[in-house]
Amino acid sequence: MRKIAVTYENGEIFQHFGRTPQFLIYEFFDDGYRTSVVDTNGTGHGALAGFLKDLDVDTVICGGVGQGMLMNLQSMGISCYGGVQGSAEEAVEKFIRGELEYDPDVHCDCDHDHDHEGHHHCH
Repeated sequence: MRKIAVTYENGEIFQHFGRTPQFLIYEFFDDGYRTSVVDTNGTGHGALAGFLKDLDVDTVICGGVGQGMLMNLQSMGISCYGGVQGSAEEAVEKFIRGELEYDPDVHCDCDHDHDHEGHHHCH
């Protein structure tokens, strides 16, 4: 069995991994698959790798992702396909067919500046 998680908001791939509000989860079985949407409930950045590992996810499809998060995911045996945009469902279908276009060198160029409200900015 394999389990794919896609950063998710309103049907689209959410572009900042560490702040994704939800994951679209595809769980594959011998006779098909099941999908579900899981709220991150404010879990962010470093804790998300453990959150996904607890869900038994082995593959992540996302937009931008930081180098530290990539290393966390990889250390937990989770493959990450970043730099993907558009429909979350289409991305999974393309991945299954081996046609997903992704950027193996994607990362979030975060300068870790914070505005006056303490929000993290990626450029």
